[in-house]
Amino acid sequence: MPTTDAATFWNGVYSSRPAATTPNPNARLTEVVTNLPAGEALDLGCGTGGDALWLAGRGWRVTAADISTVAVERLTTLAATLGLADRVTAVQCDLSSLFPHGQFDLVSAHYLQTPLGLDRATILRAAAHALRPQGRLLVVDHGSIAPWSWNQDPELRFPSPREVAADIDLDPATWTVDRADAPRRIATGPDGSTAEVTDHVLIIRRMS
Repeated sequence: MPTTDAATFWNGVYSSRPAATTPNPNARLTEVVTNLPAGEALDLGCGTGGDALWLAGRGWRVTAADISTVAVERLTTLAATLGLADRVTAVQCDLSSLFPHGQFDLVSAHYLQTPLGLDRATILRAAAHALRPQGRLLVVDHGSIAPWSWNQDPELRFPSPREVAADIDLDPATWTVDRADAPRRIATGPDGSTAEVTDHVLIIRRMS
């Protein structure tokens, strides 16, 4: 699908939602990052900005990228409102054709899944190459269908974390898989309802 169509789709998604005043960070991000020293982070598909703002509030400098100008503008405004404008740089970016410049201690890709065409393996491979030594790539994907998901296809198959790692196809002499599992948690949907969901969690660390 052309970039303009993807941008239009995601602008429509975010425009249909009220702007969040205090977006929550993803549970797996807080679980993984809490004990890490603050550094420079890249948030791929930042959406409403909960992860970027949470990281910035803990001393990280964050580049937050999303294809949606609506999401990027809302995050920029919210970061300024919260006094975090000096730590959050939100950029509109089509990851299918352009990867954000820089070297990072953490690259986070939460639910970078879309009904539109997207070469995730190429994007995640670029993310791994953007890590500094000992930096981490955190990939969290859906491992189950929540009741509030836009996709309720019962035949939908979710690749395992090990399959995602194999698709990225990194040199084991430079990168190592620190974690690849499928934990469950109780999640809260947009309407306030709750359900048990499965996350597919992959952490790849650059050793040198």
